[in-house]
Amino acid sequence: MYKIFVIEDDEKILNLIKDRLERYNYIVTTVEDYSNIKGEFIRENPHIVLLDINLPNYDGFFWCRELRSISKVPIIFISARFSDMDQVMAIENGGDDYITKPFSFDLLLAKLKGAIRRTYGEYAESSSKDIYEVDGVYLYKSQSIVEWEGKKVELSKKEFGLLYILMSNINEIVSREILLEELWDDIEFVDDNTLSVNIARLRKRLEDIGIYDAIQTKRGQGYSMIKTWD
Repeated sequence: MYKIFVIEDDEKILNLIKDRLERYNYIVTTVEDYSNIKGEFIRENPHIVLLDINLPNYDGFFWCRELRSISKVPIIFISARFSDMDQVMAIENGGDDYITKPFSFDLLLAKLKGAIRRTYGEYAESSSKDIYEVDGVYLYKSQSIVEWEGKKVELSKKEFGLLYILMSNINEIVSREILLEELWDDIEFVDDNTLSVNIARLRKRLEDIGIYDAIQTKRGQGYSMIKTWD
């Protein structure tokens, strides 16, 4: 079964699409927070995206670029805007196809089936699996990169490992022992100050992209990552 992520703020059209696609055994997911479409996309990890142009906060062209920066899944625009320029912009911003509203459901179904045939001859995982997201902060695992509001910084392997553990346990205290065990095989061969040094470096890296005071020291216990960004 293929998962379709529908980015459409017109409830009537959204419900019609959802109802019809589910009859054909597609899994349909929708947007809850239109300011964090990229984060919801990562969590849903869909096979195909249906994307409107006129959306709250940012338009579909913006979100297409954002999704295309992390994934190659097919993106089909569905819009009442019918000019050649709109269709050109959709393709130039990373879209794969364009359907003008009002549209025939048979046409939409044919477009979806065609995209599935071209993209998923055999099941292939979305590249978004490589990404971990918490409230708009993105961790790119294979690249050891952290991103916040379009600003990125590359971390060392140890720095990235620390950040991933802390963000996976956000608002919870993570003991020094757990951090050391996760990063190094034998705690006895690691100077305890090494953890403190790497935490200090990680804090500086986060400050470089505008995140301040997110990693807090819990004396006698360990460290805690709290959300200080918004």
